[in-house]
Amino acid sequence: MTAPASRTWSNVEFYSSYFLMVVLASVIGTRLSFAGVWELPTLDLVLSTIALVLVVASFWIARKRRSWRLWIIAFATATQLLPMVLRHPATLFPLLGGLIPVVIMIWALVSLSRKGANGTRMRGS
Repeated sequence: MTAPASRTWSNVEFYSSYFLMVVLASVIGTRLSFAGVWELPTLDLVLSTIALVLVVASFWIARKRRSWRLWIIAFATATQLLPMVLRHPATLFPLLGGLIPVVIMIWALVSLSRKGANGTRMRGS
């Protein structure tokens, strides 16, 4: 007996968003831990601290709301990328290059989510 496609997709989204929040928390925490070694602009320090608090708190406050998790992930990502790109525009090119596999992954996840939505059952291997 197979699980319904919507429940399977919900599990994929749930675990991938939590994994992404763990990665974001570790990146932001590492950046803040080096703030004492390398000078971090005040705006970056404040935004990174707010983002870290939101990401850590989202494990509790956004555990049932997918939209809240996605907004927190988007905010935390923006607080790390936007100041860097605005100060050093040349960093935009590697970021755009890194965007290619991300777009492919999102396309694959959307395709997988639609595969079970039209009533077709996925067969086991």
